Amino acid sequence: MFPSLVTPQKYHMLFILCKTFLFDHYHCVWYGECGPSKQVPDKKYNCNYTGPPKPLEAEGHELLTELCPGLDYGDRAICCDVAQLRTLKGSLQLPLQFLSRCPACYFNLMTLFCELTCSPHQSQFMNTTIDTKGTTIDKNVVAVQYYIGQTFTDAMYNACKDVQAPSSNVKALSLLCGKDASQCNATNWIQYLFDINNGQTPFAIDPKFSDVPLSGFNPMNNYTFNCTEGLDDGSGPCSCQDCAAACGLDGMCVVMWLSYMSFLLVFFGIVIGAWCFRRRTIMSEYVNASYCERLGERFENAMREVFSSWGSFCVRYPLLVILGCIILVGLSSAGLVYMRITTDPVELWSSPSSQARREKDYFDSHFGPFFRTAQLIITTPVNHPEIYKPYFPGPDVPFNTILTKAILHEVEIVITDVSCVPQTTFQNSHTQLDRIAEDEFFVFADYHMVFFFLQCTASLNDTTQLHDPCLGTYGGPVFPWLAMGGYDGTNYNNATALVITFPLNNYKDDIVKKGKAMAWEKEFIRFMKNYSHPNLTVSFSAERSIEDEIDRESDSDISTIILSYAIMFIYISLALGHIESCRRVLVDSKISLGIAGILIVLSSVSSSLGIFSYFGVPLTLIIIEVIPFLVLAVGVDNIFIVVQTYQRDERLPDEELHQQIGRILGDVAPSMFLSSFSETVAFFLGALSNMPAVRTFSMFAGLAVVIDFLLQISCFVSLLGLDAKRQEGQETKTDGCLFQFFKKVYAPFVLKEWVRPIVVAVFVGMLSFSIAVVNKVEVGLDQKLSMPDDSYVLDYFKNLSEYLHTGAPVYFVIEDGHNYSSLEGQNAVCGGVGCNNDSLVQQVYAASLLSNYTTIGFTPSSWLDDYFDWVKPRSTCCRVNNSTGLFCNASVVDPLCVPCRDMTAEGKMRPQGDDFMHFLPMFLSDNPNPKCGKGGHAAYASAVDLIDNNTHVGATYFMTYHTILKESPDFVDALKMARALARNISTTMDHNVFAYRYILVFYVFYEQYLTIIYDTALNLCLSLLAIFVVTTVLLGFELWSAVLVSCTIAMILVNMFGVMWLWDISLNAVSLVNLVMCCGISVEFCSHIVRAFTVSVKSTRVERAEEALAHMGSSVFSGITLTKFGGILILALSKSQIFQVFYFRMYLAIVLLGATHGLIFLPVLLSYLGPSANRAKVFAANKRFAGTEREPLLNY
Repeated sequence: MFPSLVTPQKYHMLFILCKTFLFDHYHCVWYGECGPSKQVPDKKYNCNYTGPPKPLEAEGHELLTELCPGLDYGDRAICCDVAQLRTLKGSLQLPLQFLSRCPACYFNLMTLFCELTCSPHQSQFMNTTIDTKGTTIDKNVVAVQYYIGQTFTDAMYNACKDVQAPSSNVKALSLLCGKDASQCNATNWIQYLFDINNGQTPFAIDPKFSDVPLSGFNPMNNYTFNCTEGLDDGSGPCSCQDCAAACGLDGMCVVMWLSYMSFLLVFFGIVIGAWCFRRRTIMSEYVNASYCERLGERFENAMREVFSSWGSFCVRYPLLVILGCIILVGLSSAGLVYMRITTDPVELWSSPSSQARREKDYFDSHFGPFFRTAQLIITTPVNHPEIYKPYFPGPDVPFNTILTKAILHEVEIVITDVSCVPQTTFQNSHTQLDRIAEDEFFVFADYHMVFFFLQCTASLNDTTQLHDPCLGTYGGPVFPWLAMGGYDGTNYNNATALVITFPLNNYKDDIVKKGKAMAWEKEFIRFMKNYSHPNLTVSFSAERSIEDEIDRESDSDISTIILSYAIMFIYISLALGHIESCRRVLVDSKISLGIAGILIVLSSVSSSLGIFSYFGVPLTLIIIEVIPFLVLAVGVDNIFIVVQTYQRDERLPDEELHQQIGRILGDVAPSMFLSSFSETVAFFLGALSNMPAVRTFSMFAGLAVVIDFLLQISCFVSLLGLDAKRQEGQETKTDGCLFQFFKKVYAPFVLKEWVRPIVVAVFVGMLSFSIAVVNKVEVGLDQKLSMPDDSYVLDYFKNLSEYLHTGAPVYFVIEDGHNYSSLEGQNAVCGGVGCNNDSLVQQVYAASLLSNYTTIGFTPSSWLDDYFDWVKPRSTCCRVNNSTGLFCNASVVDPLCVPCRDMTAEGKMRPQGDDFMHFLPMFLSDNPNPKCGKGGHAAYASAVDLIDNNTHVGATYFMTYHTILKESPDFVDALKMARALARNISTTMDHNVFAYRYILVFYVFYEQYLTIIYDTALNLCLSLLAIFVVTTVLLGFELWSAVLVSCTIAMILVNMFGVMWLWDISLNAVSLVNLVMCCGISVEFCSHIVRAFTVSVKSTRVERAEEALAHMGSSVFSGITLTKFGGILILALSKSQIFQVFYFRMYLAIVLLGATHGLIFLPVLLSYLGPSANRAKVFAANKRFAGTEREPLLNY
């Protein structure tokens, strides 16, 4: 085609251009190995080479096939030689050992390194830096930029992220990423693999991640295998243990799905069969009532007569009843003058009989209360790092900005302003910071040496020419992992934060001194809030911070709560009336009656609080915030039932007003009594909980519901009578629009033949889903949620997670009674020569070696081992005055001071018996100094409880540190692990040892989560059992009706767990209180409908369910549902995270699930499985209304 345009000369030119193009785009960047690496001396740099790939020598073919099968093709022309392949194999031994158990993961990892080392297309995705000081022939490649596709990066990480390391019970990435696997991601894993500080990389490799060409380079984006795929060589997919995606569907989900489908199959089969062969119920069902039916009718009639008589009395003597209620409420509420609100986390979440509280009391009584702590985490927005050039030969050392002298001087000023003795560096001295060792030519040493070499952790004076004192001003060491943060590995010069801790003395029983400590903390917080410096960013916290912020959060939410209740109150006042025209608003609206009903609700709450305050029971913020919501829900429902029943009722001939209201109360009060008494018993059983917050809530809530019910059937009935007299002759008896809607539209639709199966299928599906995810609901409470959005503590929590490299101290406490004077007792504890391999110190040390699993971060400090070193005759530490026998400190120069023990065979052995106790008090009183660093006063003065006039050792503790803990599950796991380790030590020692940690009430607070699932199951099961028993009795021994009520409430509770999983609501004490409340409120949605069904005299279950839904459903919907819905929506405006999560979300779920189950599912369930009509009740009802045109259910 177009022959004249294609000449031989043009073909030749095209060939030349193509060759040039290919050479420019497909060539090597190195080949072979050159000089030794400066950073990793046992490895070599690669040689710079920009020519085409070279065929591999024959001896390397097998190695290439083993390591890089993707490059094993053609003439094997690649950009590496055999030596480079051998180096690659040696460098990847560690990843091979841990990742080869998942073939896809290991293949992708090898692709990453093979393309880097040997790819014939290196120039496309690699940019090298050459050592210009090298020879002209072979120049070293000292750095490289490696452009990697983001798609490849993500795929490699996804294939490897679940691979396990069975020997250490952690994920393999925890050992190959330089940090815990939970903090590892696709990019920082590769960055760590290429980090020159990991000991394997001979030169700097800077990975650049992009899926599009970058700076003229095309990123390496080779094909990857998913961990669920097998490889081309026949290797299978990764196991379920190493690849979550290979596990298939969640087992619980599969089980529930199969169960649900089986249910649908059986259910629809039965429905279709029943529809084909159905037969109508005949009236003969109502003859020959059984004994249980007659007993139930008598019980029902007795309640009706009692409540009718009482209602009539209240209407006839309203002033007496109202005055009596006011007096009783006033006397009960007067107890509020003794009201005491507790915000102490210990009192809120930990039972006095719990293990953590017992251990805390034991620790406090033997060692004194734990220090109160305040802490600063200081960073800087300035980015001006400096390079330190040491005097003696060595590489330059970069120091981050926070460690520059100017910033450190500013930090020292902050410390001086706070004026305490914190754990920090340079002994809080500007002079120490400025010291240098120099002559007229060189500076030999300055403050940089302390950070770079950190000899301070191993000696009393650093070993530089400065010889600075390395002990803190308190006499003990300051460890770098406590004083600095944000560094990598042990490169403290890379720190990005300084951590300054202020320990304050705490006092258990001395209120005055404790008050002074809290006053200092208050002033400290005020000062730090107002502190500002352009070069420093400071986050801070004190012991009282969390408690103070919770108090402030409660105060800030008052306006939201008031607005929420105001909307509910306004709705209630207007919804109770039947307003016929604007001119009759004041007559028909029943504003006064609505306000009275609200005041009754508030009175019941204040009475409950007052009565318990008389007995000294402290209130909690949960009680104040939740109980009004609960009682309002119960109270409003009952108020609407009473008022709307009266509004729909026609007075019988020759019946007076008090008789009419008495009759109405006799009809509806049993239903009110059923719901209120069920809730009361359920709440009081909830008081059996060991969790103080749940126990006190249940007690207060149960009593408030009782008082609310009593006030409603007395005071409110009297007020209803007064309001009826006010309107007598002016009120027209009509059915409201909502009642008409429920009766004529909603109830018939829900109970249609084709709608009912759909309803059952949908609700059983919801239940199946909730059961499948109930075990996935997270346990715990993120402390950040309990803080206001603008809290300074949130910044502290953020920096705590971001910068700190160690967690809080943990103490292994040996209870008194252990014999330290005997060799056997010493060997069971110590960690030196001759000590047992399973001694306390050895076991804690072994646990620290697996810190990712055990959360024990460091070897414990052992007073016993230091005491043995201190008392040795070779040591200059233990000396006594030869004439007086008094202890001589090592710094004392006196010829009369001689070693405590002789340089004999016996003297060189450990002290035992009386010798042990004779010198121990001296050790504990000796302050460390440059001549004796083993003095025990600074580190161990409070660690040993000497008893019986210093003749015996009582309780002692051995301190170590947790690893850094960030989320609630981390804290719970740390508590579990520490207790498991303490139990194992107790077993081997045959003596009780426990682990204790109190900073921010760690163990005391998180102990609740060890049993929260059990506590939740127990509380909810007890509540359901109480509801079942009470419902059975108060429905006239209708056992099957009680079963249906209990099952529906159980469904609501299970569905609440499904909502909690979907909406990220964790299970903790706050949500448990809400679940207990949900159990009580659900009774309101269910019991009234079921009772109306049981007394209906319609001929079929469907008709009885329709009638019950029409008459009771409208009151339930207009009462509890609409009232609570309006108030709950306002809670979404709260600035408090805990309100938005645990109140708005959970309350909304409670109301929506309760309403849908009570007004949709329960009527349908009753239409299928509802109990047969109680024939004795039907006969009694027909007899009672004989001669009238009324239908019995019109009274409901």
